[in-house]
Amino acid sequence: MTETVPPVIPAPNKLTQFFWDGAREGKLVIQRCNNCQTYQHPPEPVCHHCLSFDLGSGEVSGQATIYSFEIATQAFHPYFADKLPFCIAVVDLPEQAGLKMITNIVDTPLEDISVGQAVEVTFRELDSEFSLPVFRPAAS
Repeated sequence: MTETVPPVIPAPNKLTQFFWDGAREGKLVIQRCNNCQTYQHPPEPVCHHCLSFDLGSGEVSGQATIYSFEIATQAFHPYFADKLPFCIAVVDLPEQAGLKMITNIVDTPLEDISVGQAVEVTFRELDSEFSLPVFRPAAS
């Protein structure tokens, strides 16, 4: 008998709760400084640009471009053992120069993934409380 391994579930805190709430609603929400309007990801307690502690968040378009990627061939957790191979990528979000996010590329053959490829966000449900933002090739 094969035992199903549950997914790895995030542990939100006061810095990241907005991100997970947005994902559950099908929105990509990124931390944004209320002082200088600079986005930053992952969330941090202070703005990297102006050093303000007055941080909020903002919904972004969900459009991106693949900056870099790799194909995972070894599972780093038992949950991923039957999901190999899969793509781990860094994507550039267009809302601000240098705004990047680590994610997965889905819904496309691995051999079709390329640096510079246009992608768009979609969401995968992990359980009843969490959805994970991942990216797929952008609709033409």
